[in-house]
Amino acid sequence: MTGLRTVGTLVGITLLSGCVGHDVDLLNQTEATGGTPFTRQLAVEYREMANYEGHRMDDWASAELYARRGLAAANGDVLEPFHLADFYLPENSVDDLQDGRYRLVQALVTGAREQFPEDAATAQVYYDCWVEQTEENEQAEHIAACRDGFFAALALIETQPSGTPVYYVFFDFDRDEITPEAQGVLAQVISDYGAGGGSVIEVTGHTDLSGSDSYNEDLSRRRAEAVRSALELGGVPGGVILASFEGERNPLVPTPDGVREPSNRRAELRLR
Repeated sequence: MTGLRTVGTLVGITLLSGCVGHDVDLLNQTEATGGTPFTRQLAVEYREMANYEGHRMDDWASAELYARRGLAAANGDVLEPFHLADFYLPENSVDDLQDGRYRLVQALVTGAREQFPEDAATAQVYYDCWVEQTEENEQAEHIAACRDGFFAALALIETQPSGTPVYYVFFDFDRDEITPEAQGVLAQVISDYGAGGGSVIEVTGHTDLSGSDSYNEDLSRRRAEAVRSALELGGVPGGVILASFEGERNPLVPTPDGVREPSNRRAELRLR
């Protein structure tokens, strides 16, 4: 049974009240006609997962969790992949799941939802399954099946959309230091610039929506400057780097104010 923190109480109330499978039944009767091709396919994928968990595995808590996500998708809502902070996960699994989420979100926000809606939906639902099964940590073969399904779908959507490529450098919460993962991204930018990929490198700093507007404005500036400094250390002339910052405006993943979202703590780089 899933131990999802944010819905655990609601699940318990639902089960105790005798409404086992209510949302699964409702989703099975709901046809997604609005939204986008991505959200409609997401509703289909969550429906299949909900029915499998409920009718095949007799795990109605997980089934209802997937069904609620399916109903939201059927309503046209663009759902984010599961947040790892909402789950109780084995410590040795977190790094792989974080890396997978980073790659998935980057693909989704750079055009996969629009270019590859069916494969993007499959990747997201398999990722959620990987997280949920890892939390249960009872059936290694199910964890592996979800993980392998995720990476198979991810391989189909990790295609940079046409137009100017965007490079993403992500930061830890409330920090402006360049992480080892970010160093790899910057090395690629430096290589592409050196190969004639552009004459100017635009750098824009961003934050998530936690913290005050004024604090986030300054934090996004420091992030842009940190990237500028790293590029210069890598041999890029300072005069070709155009650094700006936007604070918490224009998040990659829309969230309510005050929410800590890793995908929004970033700098975006473009070669022009």
